[in-house]
Amino acid sequence: MKRVTVLAVLALGLTAGLAACGDDSKDNDNGSGSTGEVTLSVWGPKEDQANASSWLQTQEAAFEKAHPEWKITWKNSVVSEGDAATTVKQDTSAAADVYMFANDQLGNLVEASAIGVVPANVLSQVQEQNEDIMITSVTGADGKVYGVPFTANTWFMYYDKSVFTEEDVKSLDAMLAKGKVAFPLDTAWYLPSFYIGNGCTLYGPEGTDEAAGVDFSGAKAADVTAYLVGLVANPNFVVDSNGAGLAGIQNKTINAYFSGSWDGAAVQEALGDNFGAAQLPTFTLGGQQVQMKSFAGSKAIAFNPNAKNAQAAAAFAAFLGSTEAQKAHYDMRGIIPTDKSLASDSAVAADPVALAQIDTVAATSVFQPTVPAMGNFWTPTENFGKALVSKEVTAANAAEQTEAWNSSLNAGS
Repeated sequence: MKRVTVLAVLALGLTAGLAACGDDSKDNDNGSGSTGEVTLSVWGPKEDQANASSWLQTQEAAFEKAHPEWKITWKNSVVSEGDAATTVKQDTSAAADVYMFANDQLGNLVEASAIGVVPANVLSQVQEQNEDIMITSVTGADGKVYGVPFTANTWFMYYDKSVFTEEDVKSLDAMLAKGKVAFPLDTAWYLPSFYIGNGCTLYGPEGTDEAAGVDFSGAKAADVTAYLVGLVANPNFVVDSNGAGLAGIQNKTINAYFSGSWDGAAVQEALGDNFGAAQLPTFTLGGQQVQMKSFAGSKAIAFNPNAKNAQAAAAFAAFLGSTEAQKAHYDMRGIIPTDKSLASDSAVAADPVALAQIDTVAATSVFQPTVPAMGNFWTPTENFGKALVSKEVTAANAAEQTEAWNSSLNAGS
C-alpha cells in the first residue's frame, strides 16, 4: 500500500511538471511540486566537467543539497555550447534535459521544440540579473524567454597603458595620434561597429524585426565609409588580419587592438603592468564624437521541455545560471558573468578584462540579430571590408559603393 502511494505521488508530480513546462502560461514553478528519484542528463563543455571537483559536478552537488525532495542520478556528457543546436536536433527526445547553448542557435532550438520557455520565477531571475541586451539575446521571435544567460559573447579593446592614458582610450582618433592601433576592418563581426554607432540598423532598432531589413543607406552610412577610407590611409592604423593585432601587441609594434575575453591572458602576459582593457572608443565624424558599438550575444543554460523530469530540469537550469553558480564559474574558469550584481564583487572588480566586457555589454554594444536573414549579412560585409582595405572603395565612390553594399544586404528580403 505504501509503495503504491509513493508511486502515485511521483506520477502526479511528474505529470504536473510536464504539464507546467508544456504550457508556459502555467509555468510559475521551477522546482516544487514533484518529489522522488529523478535522472537528469546534462550537456556542457569538457572544461566544466573534467573531474569531480569541476564546476558542473560541484554545482550538481550543491543542487542536490538545495533540493532534498529529489534523489538525483546525473548523466553528464560533453557537448560544447557551439554544438548544442546541431546535436539536440539530431533527436530532441534523446537530447539532454539541461544543456548550454550559444544564443545564435536559439531560433533552431525553438523551431525544433527542444528548448523550454523559462517559468515565471526564473524569468524574474533572468530580468533581475541581466542587462536588457542579454535578456533580448535569449528572447525568441514569439517574445518568450528561453534560457538563463551566464556569459556574454562580444569584443572590446586591449591597449598598452605605457602609450595611452585612460582619457586617450575614449577616442579612437586621439589614440591614432599617439600610437599604432589595429582593427579587423575586413571582418564582418567587427566592421559594422562604426556604422551602427552612426545610426545604421540591422532588422529594426532592437535587431529583432526581420521585415525591417538592414538600413546601411544614405548619408549616415556613406559618411562612415568616407571616414574608414581615411582610416585605412592613416599611417598609425593597422589592419588586423591573421592575428596581426595580438602578434603586434606581443612584439610591441602595435599599442592597441580589438578582441574578446579569449585573448585576455595572452595580452596580460605580453603587457604585464602596462596591460589595459576598455569598452569601445568614439570616433570623430563631422566634428562630432560617434560611439562605436560591437555585436553582443550570450551563452545560456536551457532545459529540454521533452525531459521526463521537466520540473527538475528547469530548476537545475535556473540554478546553473544563478548568481552563486556564475561566481563559482568565474572563480574556477574565469568565465565572465552576466549577473550585474557580480560587477562589484572584489575579484571581478579587480579584473580589467571582466570589467571591459561588462562595461561593453552595458554601454557600447548592440544585440547581434539572430533572425534567419542575418545569414545574408556576413559574406557581403566581409567583401565590403576587404574592398575598403584594398582601397577599391575610395572617398570619391564611397556613397555609391555603400549603397551597393546595402542593396546586397537586403537582396531577397
